[in-house]
Amino acid sequence: MVVAVRLTPKSDRDAVDGVVALADGRLVARVRVRALPERGAANAALVAVIAKTFRRPKSAVAVVAGATQRVKQVRVAGDPDALARIAEGW
Repeated sequence: MVVAVRLTPKSDRDAVDGVVALADGRLVARVRVRALPERGAANAALVAVIAKTFRRPKSAVAVVAGATQRVKQVRVAGDPDALARIAEGW
């Protein structure tokens, strides 16, 4: 499953804050992390948050597009139906 994410670094917490619409109408998951956007720290924190949210190991989560941008594509390996049920809860 590939999830579109809008990442906000330097936040007060690490969490998924639901789904938001971008200016172009695309729906993305809004994720906040405490890490700074330096040397991949924010992306590593994003992987940890997504892995915890989907109850998957960090090795099952990868940023596949947008590594240096706010809007990213994150791939989560696992049972698509189970992952979709978790994402629907957002």
